[in-house]
This record gives sequence, C-alpha cells and structure tokens, in this order.
Amino acid sequence: MIVSKAAGRAAFNPEKMGKASLAAGEHLYTGLNCFEPGQEHRAHVHAGQDKLYFVLEGSGEVVVGEEQGRVAPGDLVLAPAGVSHALRNPGPQRLVVMVVLGPPPTTDSRRTPARE
Repeated sequence: MIVSKAAGRAAFNPEKMGKASLAAGEHLYTGLNCFEPGQEHRAHVHAGQDKLYFVLEGSGEVVVGEEQGRVAPGDLVLAPAGVSHALRNPGPQRLVVMVVLGPPPTTDSRRTPARE
C-alpha cells in the first residue's frame, strides 16, 4: 500500500482533536492526529501498544512519562506501552502529527486514562 501526500489528509475538528486513518496492517497502524490551536490529547496509556508520534506540521508540547518537551516538524516521540503520554498544541498554528501504533488498535479499546 502506498499513501501519497499523507499530510494532506489531515482532518481538523473545531470541537476536539481530529483523526484521519492512513493505513492499517495486521501488526501496525498509522494515522494523523490533527490539532487546532489550544486542543490536546490528554494523558492516557496504551496497554500492549507502543506509540510513535512524528511531527509533520506545526509545533506542540509533549509529555511521556516524566519527560516533557516541545516538538516541531521532523521530531519523533516514542511512548512505550504502559507509559502515560499526552500532546498539546499551544498555538498559534495548527499541529499535524503522524501516529504509528503497534499492534493496531482493536475494538476492545486498549487505551485508558492516565492515573495521576
């Protein structure tokens, strides 16, 4: 499968972070998380799934476990399975992040809110 111009498939939602699926296989999933300024993906944990964020456009603030930082185009972030992670767009521009999950998400919802 070839996905041309993946960043151009971004889907924004004025109410909450937008999502767009790009490709899914038996062992891997990739899609886009699309943030308007001020939107965030609150802290959560994936049991049994590693997650990669690759910043395509804009800049953001990320938290993975105890580590915090700013990210910009070309930056890569790994959130290992079982580790709390969050991503926020402080603005003023839109933020588009490619997300890669392995194994792919299932209908049993492996994501759980992070415990503070």
